[in-house]
Amino acid sequence: MGGLWVAGWLFTIGYLHLSFWSGVLAVIIWPYYIGTSLSVVGGV
Repeated sequence: MGGLWVAGWLFTIGYLHLSFWSGVLAVIIWPYYIGTSLSVVGGV
């Protein structure tokens, strides 16, 4: 499942034509943001 996640992020970075550093930030920040948002929704 992790490989699918990485492939999805690489596709997204390429599709959006992000610069290298924007892509690095996207890989680091967005999963954290999504995880914290879903933990609040889940009530955990």
